Amino acid sequence: MSGIVAGKIALVTGAGSGIGRAACLVLAREGANIIAADQCGLAAQETHRYGVGGKKHICLSVDVSMSESVNMAMSDIIDNYTVPPSIIVNSAGITRDNFLLKMDERMFQKVLDVNLKGTFLVVQAAAKAMIEAKITRGSIVNVASIVGRTGNIGQCNYSASKAGVEAFTKTVAKEFGPFDIRCNAVVPGFIKSPMTDAVPEKVIQKILPHVAMGRMGRPQEVAEVIAFLSSERSSYVNGACVEVTGG
Repeated sequence: MSGIVAGKIALVTGAGSGIGRAACLVLAREGANIIAADQCGLAAQETHRYGVGGKKHICLSVDVSMSESVNMAMSDIIDNYTVPPSIIVNSAGITRDNFLLKMDERMFQKVLDVNLKGTFLVVQAAAKAMIEAKITRGSIVNVASIVGRTGNIGQCNYSASKAGVEAFTKTVAKEFGPFDIRCNAVVPGFIKSPMTDAVPEKVIQKILPHVAMGRMGRPQEVAEVIAFLSSERSSYVNGACVEVTGG
């Protein structure tokens, strides 16, 4: 078996579409055993059929905002593989956009529950399992967003959640580095995905001139960086937040 993550077990949340699905496909190409996890079980199954099918790969329905769901998923993974995953990709994320004065508390809280709290719950469960199993050379990759640095009109909840993911990533790197478990983040820019498909064309045309490469990114272009951060090729990269924005 060849590939930069050959033989490793990788849990990818938000695996049903976009960057999460692309991460599953790239990590599978590079030899990993994939657990495709998504709140929408059918979407996870579609990813499984789309390009990571086979006995070594499984799909799970997981609500990352609920600790019971996350812990049950981790137990199911260990039952299936006998060991916990050594690669964790936190790609689960949602938007609930509106202007701040029109945003209700539920919209704000739901985005934080999935994007930030969900990342926390998955990392907590996975790191605990890795340490108990004495797994070394573990790698956690969180998906942040450039709007967590720049802010964005109508996305006070999303931008706050993604800024939190970056700060959280740096803290995880400090706490688990001594256990040989690294934690990094990718910071995507404007990526073509179901999330951006809802953006009106006139808004897209206003954004593109500010991208040096003059186009939207592809999910696979983010996934390739995720695969690098998941592998031993980045063995001394820890606590980094890598922009994938086209400039």
